[in-house]
Amino acid sequence: MQSYPVGDTPLVPVGRHCILELYDCPTHLLNNPVFIKQALEEAAKVAKSTLLSEVTHHFEPYGVTGLALLAESHISIHTWPEYGYIAVDIFTCGEHAEPEKACKYLVQAFQASNHTLLTLPRGKLSPEIQKRLEDSLVLQAAAER
Repeated sequence: MQSYPVGDTPLVPVGRHCILELYDCPTHLLNNPVFIKQALEEAAKVAKSTLLSEVTHHFEPYGVTGLALLAESHISIHTWPEYGYIAVDIFTCGEHAEPEKACKYLVQAFQASNHTLLTLPRGKLSPEIQKRLEDSLVLQAAAER
């Protein structure tokens, strides 16, 4: 059994995690598992990632969830056609992957009228980044009240 030193965490982030929200997308794209599968494949290419496997599930009466398993981690897409909304999650590790480019591709592919993107470093954070994330979460919680 392999053992790892306790407390031996990386000094820099090990990857990037993009949380993408797409709004006002055409319903026909959001309810099409074939289109979503193709979008996952292309997003993986654009992110310079290695696609290992993918799966999509079409819900009744509508909505699709798609997942691309990457050597670098994953891309997930969850659609709500009735709202024109898509939740996207892209996590990649390693220095060669470019998840933000995949996000830009998905905004265009799904013809989103509006979107938000939050990119988080994963792994050990610098004190500056940790403070910014904490401040952002405090502001978000205050806005929700």
